[in-house]
Amino acid sequence: MTQSPNLSIAQSLNAVPVAVIGVGEHGRKHARELLAVEGAELVGVYDLRPERTREVAAELGVRALASLDETLGAAAAVSVVIPTSDHASVARRAFERGVDVLLEKPITRTVEEADDLIARAAAAGRILQVGHLERFNPGVVAAKAVTHGPLFFEIHRLGVFSPRSLDVDVVFDLMIHDLDLVLWMVGAPVKEVRAVGLPVLSDKVDIANARVEFENGTVANFTASRVSTERVRKFRYFQPSEYVSIDFTRRDVLVLNVNHDGGTPRLGFRKLETPPVEPLRAELEAFIESVRTRRPPLVGGTEGRQALALAERVMICIEQHAALVNVPLRRSVGQSGEL
Repeated sequence: MTQSPNLSIAQSLNAVPVAVIGVGEHGRKHARELLAVEGAELVGVYDLRPERTREVAAELGVRALASLDETLGAAAAVSVVIPTSDHASVARRAFERGVDVLLEKPITRTVEEADDLIARAAAAGRILQVGHLERFNPGVVAAKAVTHGPLFFEIHRLGVFSPRSLDVDVVFDLMIHDLDLVLWMVGAPVKEVRAVGLPVLSDKVDIANARVEFENGTVANFTASRVSTERVRKFRYFQPSEYVSIDFTRRDVLVLNVNHDGGTPRLGFRKLETPPVEPLRAELEAFIESVRTRRPPLVGGTEGRQALALAERVMICIEQHAALVNVPLRRSVGQSGEL
């Protein structure tokens, strides 16, 4: 496995030089968090808008990098927070320069692009992590530790209207988070997908519902919306003798079961302990740790591809239903992230 010369220098200084590519609203959060990540040195930021680059660089006290080439020459690792349509081209150039990459979700615009990136990362010996942030939510981490044979999921991810993400279907913007989590928890191939969705305030799908059945018999119902009157994040699932409920906002987990001790069945519940961890900080810490140790990330290219492939299947079902009921849809080009 080849090693970036920038990483070799950084290891002698006990820090990984890292840069952020794309410093819109979410990219700025990446940059701010990286300043506090132990073992990382934020060396600079780069954005296609020079004035935004200079503004964020001045705010954080780091270099305003003038080009992608300059960025890849200054860093051993990059956090890429740009539209998904540009993920593949930027990551390919990073791998060619020996730079490790954290890509925001979804991994790429198409499954074919994801396959190509996975192969390129492996050939170059590079770390490829995908930003499925909910994997690092402390509630999710605690729930995963007690998950055993889940049979049914009921998931609602609803948001209020915001013009920021209207260039992408809600399946790729919101639902993909939960598709990834269920794939992770079930660990079985998908057997069947049914889905419907509608444009409401844009020409993309703004609300969607999907039913996914797995080869092992597990069934998951997903609802995602960005036209709700309130923000809802409910992730509930049932496994033999237990009901598990994750609160993404409070970042905690409630487990309910029936206690048969003493002869009379009683409902029992326990709240799992969760550390006060910021998911984005944990995600970036995990990325830097993978860069330093060369261990595969928790959410690598393969996991990112699986979530994207399932999201694509959901969208195909939505398009088929829309054609049946004569509802026009304009399929997005995979834009997700920061403009």
